[in-house]
Amino acid sequence: MLNDIGTEELSHLEMVSTIVHQLTRDLSMEEIEKSGFGPYYIDHTVGVWPQAAGGVPFNACEFQSKGDPITDLFEDLAAEQKARSTYDNILRVVRNIPEIADPIKFLRAREVVHFQRFGEALQSIQEELDAKNFYAFTPGFDNPCTASCNSSK
Repeated sequence: MLNDIGTEELSHLEMVSTIVHQLTRDLSMEEIEKSGFGPYYIDHTVGVWPQAAGGVPFNACEFQSKGDPITDLFEDLAAEQKARSTYDNILRVVRNIPEIADPIKFLRAREVVHFQRFGEALQSIQEELDAKNFYAFTPGFDNPCTASCNSSK
Protein backbone atom coordinates (compact mmCIF):
# COMPACT_ATOMS: atom_id res chain seq x y z
CA MET A 1 0.00 0.00 0.00
CA LEU A 2 2.73 2.48 0.92
CA ASN A 3 4.66 1.84 -2.31
CA ASP A 4 1.49 2.23 -4.37
CA ILE A 5 0.54 5.52 -2.74
CA GLY A 6 4.12 6.84 -2.90
CA THR A 7 4.34 6.05 -6.60
CA GLU A 8 1.00 7.68 -7.24
CA GLU A 9 2.03 10.78 -5.31
CA LEU A 10 5.01 11.18 -7.66
CA SER A 11 2.61 11.04 -10.59
CA HIS A 12 0.55 13.81 -8.91
CA LEU A 13 3.68 15.96 -8.90
CA GLU A 14 4.23 15.17 -12.56
CA MET A 15 0.63 16.07 -13.49
CA VAL A 16 0.65 19.38 -11.60
CA SER A 17 4.08 20.24 -13.01
CA THR A 18 2.84 19.52 -16.52
CA ILE A 19 -0.17 21.80 -16.01
CA VAL A 20 2.10 24.60 -14.75
CA HIS A 21 4.47 24.11 -17.69
CA GLN A 22 1.60 24.18 -20.20
CA LEU A 23 0.24 27.39 -18.66
CA THR A 24 3.57 29.21 -18.65
CA ARG A 25 5.56 28.05 -21.66
CA ASP A 26 4.13 30.61 -24.10
CA LEU A 27 4.01 33.65 -21.81
CA SER A 28 5.47 36.88 -23.15
CA MET A 29 7.92 38.85 -21.02
CA GLU A 30 5.17 41.40 -20.33
CA GLU A 31 2.81 38.65 -19.12
CA ILE A 32 5.57 37.18 -16.95
CA GLU A 33 6.25 40.52 -15.30
CA LYS A 34 2.56 41.47 -14.94
CA SER A 35 1.65 38.11 -13.35
CA GLY A 36 4.29 38.33 -10.63
CA PHE A 37 6.11 35.41 -12.22
CA GLY A 38 9.28 37.49 -12.78
CA PRO A 39 11.38 36.28 -9.81
CA TYR A 40 10.56 32.67 -10.64
CA TYR A 41 11.41 33.26 -14.31
CA ILE A 42 14.78 34.76 -13.40
CA ASP A 43 15.75 31.63 -11.46
CA HIS A 44 14.11 28.91 -13.56
CA THR A 45 12.93 30.44 -16.86
CA VAL A 46 9.75 28.37 -17.41
CA GLY A 47 11.29 25.14 -16.19
CA VAL A 48 9.33 23.31 -13.54
CA TRP A 49 10.75 23.86 -10.05
CA PRO A 50 8.37 22.45 -7.41
CA GLN A 51 7.60 24.96 -4.69
CA ALA A 52 4.74 26.02 -2.47
CA ALA A 53 2.52 28.89 -3.55
CA GLY A 54 4.41 31.07 -1.04
CA GLY A 55 7.69 30.36 -2.83
CA VAL A 56 9.23 27.78 -0.49
CA PRO A 57 10.98 25.12 -2.62
CA PHE A 58 10.00 21.49 -2.20
CA ASN A 59 12.50 19.76 0.08
CA ALA A 60 12.95 16.77 2.34
CA CYS A 61 11.40 18.68 5.26
CA GLU A 62 8.05 17.92 3.64
CA PHE A 63 8.48 14.29 4.67
CA GLN A 64 7.67 13.89 8.34
CA SER A 65 8.66 10.54 9.79
CA LYS A 66 9.18 9.33 13.34
CA GLY A 67 9.61 5.63 12.62
CA ASP A 68 6.56 4.81 14.72
CA PRO A 69 3.82 3.37 12.50
CA ILE A 70 0.98 5.00 14.43
CA THR A 71 2.59 8.44 14.49
CA ASP A 72 3.57 8.17 10.84
CA LEU A 73 0.09 7.08 9.73
CA PHE A 74 -1.48 10.04 11.53
CA GLU A 75 1.02 12.26 9.72
CA ASP A 76 0.08 10.59 6.41
CA LEU A 77 -3.61 11.17 7.11
CA ALA A 78 -2.92 14.84 7.82
CA ALA A 79 -0.83 15.19 4.65
CA GLU A 80 -3.65 13.78 2.52
CA GLN A 81 -6.11 16.24 4.04
CA LYS A 82 -3.71 19.13 3.41
CA ALA A 83 -3.34 18.04 -0.22
CA ARG A 84 -7.12 17.80 -0.58
CA SER A 85 -7.50 21.31 0.87
CA THR A 86 -4.90 22.63 -1.57
CA TYR A 87 -6.76 21.06 -4.50
CA ASP A 88 -10.02 22.57 -3.17
CA ASN A 89 -8.35 25.99 -3.18
CA ILE A 90 -7.00 25.49 -6.71
CA LEU A 91 -10.48 24.48 -7.88
CA ARG A 92 -11.95 27.70 -6.44
CA VAL A 93 -9.52 29.65 -8.64
CA VAL A 94 -9.81 27.60 -11.86
CA ARG A 95 -13.38 26.30 -11.69
CA ASN A 96 -14.25 27.73 -15.13
CA ILE A 97 -11.19 26.26 -16.87
CA PRO A 98 -11.98 22.59 -17.48
CA GLU A 99 -8.52 21.81 -18.90
CA ILE A 100 -7.12 22.58 -15.44
CA ALA A 101 -10.09 21.81 -13.19
CA ASP A 102 -10.71 18.29 -14.51
CA PRO A 103 -7.23 16.89 -13.76
CA ILE A 104 -7.22 18.68 -10.39
CA LYS A 105 -10.58 17.07 -9.54
CA PHE A 106 -9.06 13.69 -10.40
CA LEU A 107 -6.04 14.34 -8.17
CA ARG A 108 -8.32 15.51 -5.35
CA ALA A 109 -10.33 12.30 -5.58
CA ARG A 110 -7.11 10.26 -5.31
CA GLU A 111 -6.16 12.13 -2.11
CA VAL A 112 -9.49 11.06 -0.62
CA VAL A 113 -8.74 7.43 -1.55
CA HIS A 114 -5.24 7.69 -0.05
CA PHE A 115 -6.76 9.07 3.17
CA GLN A 116 -9.07 6.05 3.31
CA ARG A 117 -6.19 3.59 2.75
CA PHE A 118 -4.05 5.19 5.45
CA GLY A 119 -7.06 5.12 7.78
CA GLU A 120 -7.53 1.41 7.13
CA ALA A 121 -3.84 0.77 7.84
CA LEU A 122 -4.06 2.75 11.09
CA GLN A 123 -7.17 0.84 12.15
CA SER A 124 -5.43 -2.46 11.42
CA ILE A 125 -2.44 -1.51 13.58
CA GLN A 126 -4.61 -0.22 16.41
CA GLU A 127 -6.66 -3.41 16.44
CA GLU A 128 -3.47 -5.34 17.19
CA LEU A 129 -2.68 -3.24 20.27
CA ASP A 130 -3.62 -4.19 23.81
CA ALA A 131 -7.25 -3.14 24.44
CA LYS A 132 -6.11 -1.03 27.43
CA ASN A 133 -3.65 0.94 25.29
CA PHE A 134 -5.84 4.04 24.95
CA TYR A 135 -3.01 6.34 23.96
CA ALA A 136 -2.20 4.13 20.96
CA PHE A 137 1.55 3.91 21.26
CA THR A 138 3.63 1.03 20.03
CA PRO A 139 4.81 -0.78 23.16
CA GLY A 140 7.37 -2.83 21.22
CA PHE A 141 9.60 0.23 21.06
CA ASP A 142 9.97 0.15 24.84
CA ASN A 143 11.22 -3.45 24.97
CA PRO A 144 14.93 -3.89 25.56
CA CYS A 145 16.97 -4.21 22.38
CA THR A 146 18.52 -7.64 21.92
CA ALA A 147 20.61 -6.71 18.90
CA SER A 148 24.27 -5.93 19.35
CA CYS A 149 26.27 -3.39 17.42
CA ASN A 150 29.51 -4.75 18.81
CA SER A 151 31.53 -5.89 15.82
CA SER A 152 33.98 -7.91 17.93
CA LYS A 153 31.46 -10.72 18.47
